[in-house]
Amino acid sequence: MRAGADAERRSAAPHRIGGSLTALVTPFVAGGSRIDERACADLMSWQIAEGTDGVVVGEATGEAPTLTFTERDRLLCIALEAAAGRVPVIAGTGTNCTRTSLSFTQRAEAAGADAALVVAPSYNKPTQEGLYRHFAAIARKADLLVLLYTVPSRTGVDLAPETLARLAAIPCIIGLTDATGDLTRPAVTARAAGPAFLQLSGHDATAAAFTLAGGRGCISVVANIAPRLCAELQRACLTGDHRRATMLQARLSPLIAALERETDPGPVKFALSLMRADVAPDLRLPLVVPRPETAAAIEAALEGLRGDEGSVPVDWSAGAGHAA
Repeated sequence: MRAGADAERRSAAPHRIGGSLTALVTPFVAGGSRIDERACADLMSWQIAEGTDGVVVGEATGEAPTLTFTERDRLLCIALEAAAGRVPVIAGTGTNCTRTSLSFTQRAEAAGADAALVVAPSYNKPTQEGLYRHFAAIARKADLLVLLYTVPSRTGVDLAPETLARLAAIPCIIGLTDATGDLTRPAVTARAAGPAFLQLSGHDATAAAFTLAGGRGCISVVANIAPRLCAELQRACLTGDHRRATMLQARLSPLIAALERETDPGPVKFALSLMRADVAPDLRLPLVVPRPETAAAIEAALEGLRGDEGSVPVDWSAGAGHAA
């Protein structure tokens, strides 16, 4: 890629990628034997209609570790076809193998993804130098915008500010999704990587505070269920409406807490199955459906959100067939 084109794409990225981005679940047919393609497309269309600013497919919430190469490719194609250019589609391409991650990123590039979300490698526990070389190898060999993703609770490693500073110098690397929940991070990352470096939250419970502290949006799990509220939340943050942002975060908090009782995406898939007849709660092992007490907490949180008489409507109408 030419240097001028690099600079132009990087400059435009914050205007294209940001706001409320849904980490989309992957619906399966009963038993999880294959992807439910129609449900995937319908879910994508509903997300856009509800105001979602973009989607991420094929990452942890989408059960990426259990998807085949072919399923990853097909899932991305379904999302791109449904989006039809209306919102960015970001492909989760990170694994704990650099060569595999590069292959996934190149395949996403060929399919037409707007960017790749590349998570820090899990289990290997690379050093900071290893993390730098991993991300640099992917970004330099794939002609696609790259968002780094740090989620130490899942991977066991974090990106140090010094490493971010080095990676930010690579033109295709445009930003970071931070799922640490540490609200000191936006300022620290901005000092290390520069103010133009795109920062997104990956932690629903602190999404509003992160954006108000300098972020540009959130890659959200709860947005699978309440896309309109999450979009309103991020718009309030980005326009500086602290009062409204705080109110919306408080409305979502009971549901977020219920979803965090067990490993994602089991709880959010269960919640969607209550709302939408076309989304089954089925997961692929080693993930299993939530325990009864978690299911009860999710049902109560959904009922509370549905019955809330606040100023922002919660529209379940697109989920015809949801539980009453």
